[in-house]
Amino acid sequence: MTRFIDRRCALIALAAAALPGTALAQSDFPNKPIRVIVPFAAGSGADGATRVIAEQMQRILGQTLMVENRPGASGAVAVLAVKQAPADGYTILVGTNSPMSVNPVVMKNPGYDSTKDFKPVNGILRSMNVWYVANESPIRSIPELVAASKIKPVSVGSYSAGYQLGVEWVATLGGVKVNYVNYKGQAQAITDVIGRTLDVGMGDMSGALPLIQSGKIRAIGVSGATRHPALPNVPAIRETFPEYENYAWTSFFVRAETPSDAHGKLVTAMQTALRSPEMKRYFEVNGSDPMTDFGPERMAEHLRLEIVRFRRVAEAAGIKPE
Repeated sequence: MTRFIDRRCALIALAAAALPGTALAQSDFPNKPIRVIVPFAAGSGADGATRVIAEQMQRILGQTLMVENRPGASGAVAVLAVKQAPADGYTILVGTNSPMSVNPVVMKNPGYDSTKDFKPVNGILRSMNVWYVANESPIRSIPELVAASKIKPVSVGSYSAGYQLGVEWVATLGGVKVNYVNYKGQAQAITDVIGRTLDVGMGDMSGALPLIQSGKIRAIGVSGATRHPALPNVPAIRETFPEYENYAWTSFFVRAETPSDAHGKLVTAMQTALRSPEMKRYFEVNGSDPMTDFGPERMAEHLRLEIVRFRRVAEAAGIKPE
């Protein structure tokens, strides 16, 4: 009995001795650069917002945040890269509505479960989608797009499953077919619209707004509940189809198994960065709504509800998982 007690005491002592080292390892986060994986090409709205907030977060955390673009498979390439990385907080996923709430609806097996494999750090922004054409295009509105598609399917291009679902939703409401063209990023779609090899482009407001305001392309509709304040003369699509309302959103995620200490430090740094003057200017210039109050719990619930909503939209549009 004495030998058993001595052995147990020794084990307890060893465990106690190990605790300070473990606590030190956790409190030392971050002690090396952090990778931030963007699911779309440079020039997209998610990419632009990520680079601005990453710059602010690295000042707070004292470590470099290296932004990497991993486009492909409507964002699934980036999501899988983060899923396969260590769950230590040193790899952040820039999750948007497309890979996180649309892929689970339109893909039979995307290779991940966005609600179980990841946990949110904090939302970044929410923005309307904008539909745009070349200045010389005869299509000047969503009703005209629908009318043109009744004669011959119009080509509409974007760069994610989320945007494709938004395009098909309008086509379904208008009772027409369109030729959807998938791109890796918005920059090429805009180039093709300007060059008249693509009839209509649809994508995030932040990437297109400067070109709309400078007169390089022309907006024909926005996807929000109301008109966009920077484009008061451009109708909201719901003025034609009252049930249509669609926003793109961006949030940071880490793997679900990430230690609470590392996750908590990222949450604090991100929430501080979101309130910085630099981020406030970014939101104002790009016409985006900040998601500062979408912390881990609220963002997780938002994601769950988005999946439910997109499943309803997919069913109404006749889109089945592939």
